[in-house]
Amino acid sequence: MAFDGSGGDLSGGPYVELVAIGDELLLGEVADANGAWIASRLAEAGIRVARTTAVGDDLDAIRDAVRSALDRTGVVICTGGLGPTRDDVTRPAVAGLFGRRLHLDEAVLSRIRTHFEEWGLPMPPNARRQAEVPEGARILPNRRGTAPGLVLEDGPTRAAILLPGVPSEAHTIIEDHVLDYLERRWPDRSRPVRHLRLRTTGIPESALAQQVESLAETIEPLTLAFLPSPTGVDLRLSAWATLEPDEADARLEAAARALEDRLGPYVYGRNDEDLAAVLGAELARRGRSIAVAESCTAGLIAKRITDVAGSSRYFLAGIVAYANDAKERLLGVRRATLVDHGAVSAETAREMAEGVRRAAGSDYGLSVTGIAGPGGGSPRKPVGTVWIGFAAEPGSEAELFRFTGDRGEVRERAAQAALMMAWLRIRKEHG
Repeated sequence: MAFDGSGGDLSGGPYVELVAIGDELLLGEVADANGAWIASRLAEAGIRVARTTAVGDDLDAIRDAVRSALDRTGVVICTGGLGPTRDDVTRPAVAGLFGRRLHLDEAVLSRIRTHFEEWGLPMPPNARRQAEVPEGARILPNRRGTAPGLVLEDGPTRAAILLPGVPSEAHTIIEDHVLDYLERRWPDRSRPVRHLRLRTTGIPESALAQQVESLAETIEPLTLAFLPSPTGVDLRLSAWATLEPDEADARLEAAARALEDRLGPYVYGRNDEDLAAVLGAELARRGRSIAVAESCTAGLIAKRITDVAGSSRYFLAGIVAYANDAKERLLGVRRATLVDHGAVSAETAREMAEGVRRAAGSDYGLSVTGIAGPGGGSPRKPVGTVWIGFAAEPGSEAELFRFTGDRGEVRERAAQAALMMAWLRIRKEHG
């Protein structure tokens, strides 16, 4: 029976380990953008990640991390350190561990030259380093960049897979080559874990947990996890390998429907659905349009809406009116409103929503005005105070929110709340 070094049983595999390589990871300059994606993609194929490790650009550290991972699981995926500079030492470190020498592969060098020709650039001399591969390595072509992926095998049980650290390149090589390699390596692997996520917003994690506590006990053998973020909490339902695929899907769907019924309007979507896309689909379905006036969110709501392909069908305009005189000139907010009630008030939020609706000629107007911090707050209006306004044909309304967090989190939460408010109001209008 194999163990992961901390008592975890790995005998039910297949398992791999991930090693992320780069000084920038240890210095906090860059976050590892590969680990979570790789783990999720492998899980879909029935392959589990047993452990992830980060090391710097150091030969000994890389060698020790890869050796330990191979001793535990037999297969390790390394990301980073395959570039053309002197600090990219993953190739020589792992080659040395396997007792292999590096040699210049002419076919790889030719592909690197071709990439630079396609980009209209001369190939720098140090790019040749990326064509130095360990003897006997399997080469995994990289159609998104110059450094190829590599596989080094030591008998039938041990393999190191080396990938570039650039996420778009690593992910492409995994899709093109690595998944097929691992699936052929473990043809009798267990069924993949199946997940279904419900996306919620506007309800704290503690209140959410209390609402679904009684349901969580009825969905076994499914498991329920809470995944909080600044904009909401995702509920992840998981069906493990003990269930047949059809039964797993049926149980996941039944559990999701029960949770949706329990939580009502707090649930806005499933899996990777974004609230801006959900709002956009509602507007497109109704043949209606919207415009946005923003102060403290500084264009974040407009960006999220227009990040959705096809948003030009329903999004007409966005106005960032940060200063008070801009609120007057661009949105028609009355000076008396600003003087008597202040820029952060229900009255200003309503007039901003009405003004942008009028200026754009849209069916709906959405507005946000608040104090994102870190300064600018007062005892009456502390940092995190945000008013969100909504205007439609019958009139306008505004709702007060109190958000926590730093400046960025307050803005994210305000944008999410504004999108949710618009979605709920439009749905209510249409029954």
